[in-house]
Amino acid sequence: MIKTRNGDIIVTNENQNKLLKKLYGSVLGRVLLKTLTAPVISRAAGIFMDSKASKLLIKPFIKRSGIDTSQYIMRDFRSYNDFFTRRVIPEKRPVDYEPSHLISPCDSKLTVHKISKNSIFRIKGSRYRVSDLLKNDFLAKRFCGGYCLIFRLEVDDYHRYCYIDNGTKTENTYIAGELHTVNPIALERYNIYKRNCREYTVLHTENFGDVVQVEVGAMMVGRIVNNDDTASFLRGEEKGRFEFGGSTIVMLFGKDSVRIDEDILRNSAEDIETVVKYGEKIGKTGE
Repeated sequence: MIKTRNGDIIVTNENQNKLLKKLYGSVLGRVLLKTLTAPVISRAAGIFMDSKASKLLIKPFIKRSGIDTSQYIMRDFRSYNDFFTRRVIPEKRPVDYEPSHLISPCDSKLTVHKISKNSIFRIKGSRYRVSDLLKNDFLAKRFCGGYCLIFRLEVDDYHRYCYIDNGTKTENTYIAGELHTVNPIALERYNIYKRNCREYTVLHTENFGDVVQVEVGAMMVGRIVNNDDTASFLRGEEKGRFEFGGSTIVMLFGKDSVRIDEDILRNSAEDIETVVKYGEKIGKTGE
């Protein structure tokens, strides 16, 4: 289930869910997935989505997904990917600049999980370890007792993301892998965040201490585009973008570094995702 911040329930795409159940719930479907999730397939799809021919997909996609184009800077896009990474009108995504407020880095569906001392937690029934996500045991142990925030983007979401605070960052670390959908149906059968390609960095923030941000690729998403390597940054400044498809951002916060808003914690405890927007307050600094 998905809820907005005011408690409204969002109905999910039933046709998409039926297709995913067939893919992930049958032997034939899983054989097909071995082909669909290969990085070479994603790269081929990416080449097409960068081509002029892909422009034909834009209008049908807008209509099918019900995208509110008044939210975005619309122009003569060169390709589908050019449209997919379209920029939002800044006034439509105001950034909360209060230093003590934790903001969402993106438009997404958010769930929050406490990181246990053995660093194992569940997302939609799928178990995984923080150390598996990062492939770095030493770094993973630093976030014991903190929070893991899962921001799941769907294809109709704004696919650019920002920095959550002022600070500096380490270099980006890329981990290769297969590309799976991040739809919850897939999470019932696969440890998606261990299998997918991903890229992470450590953010040394002014108000929340050290934070790890991980961008996770999804099925048919071969490109995670981060703007900076080692750099300083400002709250609300664009960090990067995903090209073509649904994707996920995972953020790890240390113990007592943040207090997540109660509605998000309550929804997460009931296995409900909360709709959040780029730059919106989702918590405060810890005590």
